[in-house]
Amino acid sequence: MGSRSYLAQEIQNAATLLATDPALAERKARDLARLATNDPRILLILGSARRRQGDAAAARRVLEPLARAHPRAANTQYELGATLAALGERHGAISALRQATALNNDLVDAWRLLGEQLFIEGDVDGADHAYAGHDCAAVRDPRLKPAGQAIFRGDLAKAEQELRRFLSASPNHPEGLRMLGELSARFGRFADAETLLDHALTLAPEASGVRFSLASAQFRQQKAAEALANVEHLLARYPADPAYRNLLAACLALIGEHDRVLEIYNELLTKYDRQPGLWLNYGHALRTVGRLDDAVAAYRRCLALAPGHGEAFWGLANLKVTLFTDADRAEMLTQAARPGLSDDDRLHLHYALGKAFEDDGAYAASFQHYQAGAAVRRAQTPYDPSETTRFTKRSKAVFTPGFFADRQGVGAPSTAPIFIVGLPRAGSTLIEQILSSHSQVEGTMELPNIHLLASSLGRLETSALEPRYPEILEEMAPEAFVALGIRYLEEIRIYRKTDRPFFIDKMPNNFQHIGLIHLILPNAKIIDARRHPMASCFSAFKQHFNQGQSFSYDLTDVGLFYRDYVTLMDHFDEIPHNGIHRVIYEDMIQNSESQIRSLLRYCGLPFEESCLRFYENKRAVRTVSSEQVRRPIFRDGLDQWRHYEDDLEPLVRALGDTLNSWRGAVSPTATCLHAGVGGPTPP
Repeated sequence: MGSRSYLAQEIQNAATLLATDPALAERKARDLARLATNDPRILLILGSARRRQGDAAAARRVLEPLARAHPRAANTQYELGATLAALGERHGAISALRQATALNNDLVDAWRLLGEQLFIEGDVDGADHAYAGHDCAAVRDPRLKPAGQAIFRGDLAKAEQELRRFLSASPNHPEGLRMLGELSARFGRFADAETLLDHALTLAPEASGVRFSLASAQFRQQKAAEALANVEHLLARYPADPAYRNLLAACLALIGEHDRVLEIYNELLTKYDRQPGLWLNYGHALRTVGRLDDAVAAYRRCLALAPGHGEAFWGLANLKVTLFTDADRAEMLTQAARPGLSDDDRLHLHYALGKAFEDDGAYAASFQHYQAGAAVRRAQTPYDPSETTRFTKRSKAVFTPGFFADRQGVGAPSTAPIFIVGLPRAGSTLIEQILSSHSQVEGTMELPNIHLLASSLGRLETSALEPRYPEILEEMAPEAFVALGIRYLEEIRIYRKTDRPFFIDKMPNNFQHIGLIHLILPNAKIIDARRHPMASCFSAFKQHFNQGQSFSYDLTDVGLFYRDYVTLMDHFDEIPHNGIHRVIYEDMIQNSESQIRSLLRYCGLPFEESCLRFYENKRAVRTVSSEQVRRPIFRDGLDQWRHYEDDLEPLVRALGDTLNSWRGAVSPTATCLHAGVGGPTPP
């Protein structure tokens, strides 16, 4: 072997040692330097070895002159960037890492470190771009490179086409499954993403990226227990990773561990205090526990770092008690008109401006902004009202008096659950706050578990061309309903923080699953929170929900949804012994004590004065009504919708006769209370 070949082989051997034994790599490099003093390959090994051993200052003395001498050497630029990052010199590190990735876009570690440095710096868009570059560079199978490159340049449809074609031939390829799973999540298909990523993880159980993506998909479906297990598995190996810790905080918020959530954000913000997204999440967490002033400060810190951050402005608006300044309104209008604004920022700014102009009494301008925000959101979450109407008809056909008569005595016998159902913004949080002020009742939150159970039943027949839920319930054996009831009680245990005998599940949309609830938990209490249709529907229309209420972004859609809701509840009113108690929001406002007493009687609870002073309850509240239920009952919101009456004609048409029949049947426990009680007269 010639001397040149020998030297090249020895340099390669020394470079290989960097990952496992950097001290030995350094010794070998120093020996080789005697043969070739200024060989840039040897100098690069020396610099990298010093950095890896923790002596970044010594590494810098080697790497800076090397990088100046060889400005187009990608690996040298990466090593210099990593060294400067270790020294805390972010700007220099970012410059070097950008140079490295521009020279060689397959440098996985350079993209990852660039993303981390930009994240610390608070450059959200830059960090996202770098992490996308990392994901593209990390694709190992050359057959998947076209899909990876399509994702990197934002051509998601092309990427999906490439991935599906690849997986049709290689269905058990972990990397292909991961990529399609992550792509499905970007399209908002989180159940599909979970299935793909779970399969990928069984094939590659040590793949941290797959596990993180799986946990994220589970979190987006509010599968708290599953997501937590995966995040904690990741943190056992990488306890300081900020993305993992941020997701842990989000999962803990789902199950009500708010003290731990605040602790995590406080720790993260000591290092990443320029990261606006963390300040936003911190503000959400502070709002949940009622620390209003601190929440406002966190949202404003987010805006100081990212003036166009629409969700931070919406966070302030969503407090429902915050009045925007003239400067705030001017800034929001400026940001909303800015070219290149993302859809998410745009819709949040429009909703915040809607609230700002509403506070000023400028209702025409307010409606224009609410409508503009809703239009953006509806385009993101397409909704077909005819599907809801068909589901309502199918449910009525299944859940007949004879159906329940044939299944008497089925289900788990627990009396613990109290379900509050209805439309969002119809008073369910107020009812929850009243009941959770009782010594025997624990308030939890809007639990996703009934919906997840129903969805799992609908997927039992994967080959069916039409949906199989609720019809599949007709085919199930009695013992299956017991098992489902027990499963629900076990799954929600993670949300329970006390040993009180009763707990509340206040997911409004559970009204669509009342038949299932009756079957699996026949002794559960069900409370229908109902509000005047114009007030209820318009309040939902002007509210941006994080997820789950796709019907609310169009006046016709929300009106038809309300009509289907009343139709289904009327149906269950006619079924003997269904035991649903209706609370009309307007009646609760006008005659609160008698309504509260009636509510407690229905739940089998003795009267307690604390239920009248529900606003003194210091529990965390996650819904958009959090600040409203921390105050005594107020009446000034009953007719708010009338300020917008001229713009609500599509809603009036969609509601039709429901405007006159919206109260429905009277609850047996509240018959005397509904007679003669006022509330707004239907238009």
